[in-house]
Amino acid sequence: MRNLRRTSQGVFLLGFIFLFLQTESKGADDLGYPVKLFLDFDPLILISSFLSSHSVQKAFYLSLIVIIMTVLLGRVFCGWICPLGTLNNIMSSISKKSRRHVSLKWSKSKYYILIFFIISSLFSLQITGIMDPVSLLIRSFSLSIYPLFNYATRAMFDTIYNTGPSSLVDVSESVYSGLKQTVLSFKQPYFYQSVFTGLIFISILGLNFYERRFWCRNLCPLGALLGLLSRYAILTRSVSEGCNECGACAEVCQGHASPDVKNEWKKAECMYCWNCDDICPNNAVILGVGKNSSSYSTGSNTNAGINLGRRGLVTSIMSGVVIVPLIRSTPFLNAGASAPDLIRPPGALPEKEFLKRCIKCGECMKVCITNGLQPTLMEAGLEGIWSPVLVPRLGYCEYRCTLCGQVCPTGAIQTLSIEKKIDVKIGLAMIDKGRCLPYAHATPCIVCEEVCPTSKKAVWLQKAAVKNRRGDEIIVQQPRVDLKLCIGCGICEAKCPVKNRPAIYVTSTGESRSLDNRLLLNQ
Repeated sequence: MRNLRRTSQGVFLLGFIFLFLQTESKGADDLGYPVKLFLDFDPLILISSFLSSHSVQKAFYLSLIVIIMTVLLGRVFCGWICPLGTLNNIMSSISKKSRRHVSLKWSKSKYYILIFFIISSLFSLQITGIMDPVSLLIRSFSLSIYPLFNYATRAMFDTIYNTGPSSLVDVSESVYSGLKQTVLSFKQPYFYQSVFTGLIFISILGLNFYERRFWCRNLCPLGALLGLLSRYAILTRSVSEGCNECGACAEVCQGHASPDVKNEWKKAECMYCWNCDDICPNNAVILGVGKNSSSYSTGSNTNAGINLGRRGLVTSIMSGVVIVPLIRSTPFLNAGASAPDLIRPPGALPEKEFLKRCIKCGECMKVCITNGLQPTLMEAGLEGIWSPVLVPRLGYCEYRCTLCGQVCPTGAIQTLSIEKKIDVKIGLAMIDKGRCLPYAHATPCIVCEEVCPTSKKAVWLQKAAVKNRRGDEIIVQQPRVDLKLCIGCGICEAKCPVKNRPAIYVTSTGESRSLDNRLLLNQ
């Protein structure tokens, strides 16, 4: 059973990586198998999304399968399926040194975290995705691990190409060509906070050297939810009279299940890894449906270890309540007070509703073909941390691309047809005449008008006679922005030849999703 469990873990981890790699444009405005499929099976995202936004995407009903499976079979998702759990398991097996035995009180922490997230979601604050294991893994891969992998791989092959012998170069170029068609991105992605998110992810994996599966045992809110659902699972553990209490099962237990203590086995903490069954020298451990009372004595106390205590329970509940006004007592949600460069992707819901649904998984940033979508830090307040924002200097919003809406698992970014998308305004371009070449430097330039993608150019040109330093009169074409036609895609800012701070820039003013953030009353 242990080998079967390892095979299952490997299959699901490879499936996750495959779907992650497929979450990228292949040249057409369509994605076959986005990695959000794993989020669709996530019951914690289902519950928190329903409580915060009072709506659920149809795909999330797939998470009912995991709920039913857990109620019947226990936390098999944690032990057999969860990709982050598998990575933690791999890291735990790397070091064979004895680890500290962390106090069992630590295992209660994940329940406090779960209660905190559920209560905050009940008051419409959606921050569960920050610690949900599937969302956290996708975000870590998208913003840090995958860009690092791309950079290191390209650097290695570039070094071989520039310094290696011709025979080695020929082989490396063939391998490199295959990698570009399979696992490498079309171009090198760069993200703000890449180091920050990467350090968080590495720290989670590093905790396994302190205690086996530390995250899964003590911090994972999804594991806590599945633990509560599994308390009365029909798949249970029995111990025969042949048990000599050698303690071998406790050494290999992946959870805080206390399998070596009579009548103290914690079903809610057991990940059903089957390690205790496989290692028992007397074959005294049986995991199966039901029990045979004449042959086996059950060592099960399903209530063991879930007694949170009144003080801890009240503290976690009150923290979930207090965090809502504490986070929202900022000006970021007020019209006109938010950061002017907080440009959300097309299809994004109005800001308040958007924040109720966005789980900060990073899929929209991973799939953005220009690398323009970046994670926020404080631009949208603490509530909006790691949510997507368009940074035109890094990449514009492609006129005929709707991929970000296709991969959004919660509907925070709606799926739009091309016909609808090209009419959606996400901002408005402004011209800085003090930096614009035709205005400030008597130098011809029409780049912004040339690249403007709207059918009738939102950037138009007006001829003007200006004089250079020698007093010679020059005819230049000075750009203007049509406030009604501009959709704020940002390509003019991205392509502006004035570097560092472009002479034309985009702000969120005029966005279609807000009736308040408008420049013109009749817009």
